Amino acid sequence: MTTADAPPTPRRFAPRARAAAALQQQGALITLVLVLLLVFGALRYGSDFATGFNLQSVLADDAKYALVALGMTFVIMTGGIDLSVGSVAALGGVVAAQQSSHGFFVGTMAGVLAGAAVGLVNAFFVTRLRLQPFIVTLATLLAVRGLALHLADVKGISADSSSNFQGLASWMLLGLPVSALVVILLYLIGEGVLRWTPFGRQVLAVGGNEDAARLMGLRVDAVKAAVYVLSGALAGLAGAFLCAQTGSVATGAGKGWELSAIAAVVVGGTLLTGGVGSVLATGVGVGLLQLLFNLITFENGEHVITISHYWEDVIRGAFLLVVVLLQVRIVRRRQRRVTS
Repeated sequence: MTTADAPPTPRRFAPRARAAAALQQQGALITLVLVLLLVFGALRYGSDFATGFNLQSVLADDAKYALVALGMTFVIMTGGIDLSVGSVAALGGVVAAQQSSHGFFVGTMAGVLAGAAVGLVNAFFVTRLRLQPFIVTLATLLAVRGLALHLADVKGISADSSSNFQGLASWMLLGLPVSALVVILLYLIGEGVLRWTPFGRQVLAVGGNEDAARLMGLRVDAVKAAVYVLSGALAGLAGAFLCAQTGSVATGAGKGWELSAIAAVVVGGTLLTGGVGSVLATGVGVGLLQLLFNLITFENGEHVITISHYWEDVIRGAFLLVVVLLQVRIVRRRQRRVTS
């Protein structure tokens, strides 16, 4: 066997493997922080915080953001980005409201299909026309928001109250909101797909090195198209959940959800450059961010400090910046150790 025919040495893959190990430690760390915050909230605010009503409310509210973050996780693991998910959620909610008279299943599926259609458009421009995902999804963010406003007649839209479409707001199973159980199931499926199926391995391979993935014979464009369609479908489902829970979709629905999703994905340890990530850790990231906002609400109720609702965006942005800087330092440090 010649040198050219020899298999790659493990040393070539060491930097990414070490980065993966470091980011797994980050996932374990945020899980610990989440647990500590839960204990803090229970000790400081007592039964008001630990009550089942607060838990149910937080889980039901988190479901929408968790769905968007789940799709974003797969997109980012391929090395892409989807800035359109907030607008897609608004469109999904509007379409679901329009079809709500046919019941929960039809209304929800209408929202999912609307989101998947936008994901397919994103996939076409990214894979066929070779445009940058940032530019493509920024354009669809604006276009889809305009379409949603047009369909909602620029003043919002309400769901049909005579059908069972709004049942999601009250449906419970095993003491938990059905919306939260659906999200938990989807996250478990997503983690299983990522870890134990060829598609999951291909997603990580494409994000790790797209050129190498092509040389290996992987259908890179098909994988990238699939994750954008998945992201759109899940964003549409999040919009349908929003409409079912609140009974309406306001004109500003979904604004900023893309940043919340990116923050949760990165906080969970998924590498922004792709190739490394965890679905379950994203779920922990969503829980951590939403728990922080829940604690802020309780702290405002104590009248010790007063934090405006708008500070949520400041906290979300600061969290994202800190974690990205932490990721960059971890990866660079690991790479220097390997090359030295």
